[in-house]
Amino acid sequence: MEKRLNAYEANPEAIAAMGRLEDHVRRCGLENSLIELVVTRASQINGCAYCLHMHTSDARAAGESEARLYLLSAWRESALYTPREKAALAWTDALTRLADSGAPTRDYEQGLTHFSEREFVDLTLLIGAINVWSRLSVGFRAVHPNDLKAGCANPEPTLEGAGV
Repeated sequence: MEKRLNAYEANPEAIAAMGRLEDHVRRCGLENSLIELVVTRASQINGCAYCLHMHTSDARAAGESEARLYLLSAWRESALYTPREKAALAWTDALTRLADSGAPTRDYEQGLTHFSEREFVDLTLLIGAINVWSRLSVGFRAVHPNDLKAGCANPEPTLEGAGV
């Protein structure tokens, strides 16, 4: 993998702004377990290895079960997720694949049946934030520090601490 610039060094003000958005969504009142499912699912869709590594580790540390993490890519067919979680995951899929999905009315309406209007806006911000972090990580080829310990061939750049 080719070496690319480190976004933190190139534009620290932009990264700080993303950090403030992240702080908001982390403190907005949505359940931590829901936040971890959403950010992990968006990371799966985006193919961001850095984000997947970080968020699955965070989810496990927060008590998420291996079965639910394992089945997250097939959440629609699994009985392991609550209706509220499924509504959040549907909205995550729709907004992360916005160009293909157009944010379907059914996903929007399902979201509003399981979230207050304020929560739904915060959920949307959360999804937007993880998608920006994923694009920074994938675009600049960020490598998770634990991958470096495992012998990753390209040690630069890392984005340690990035992401929702």
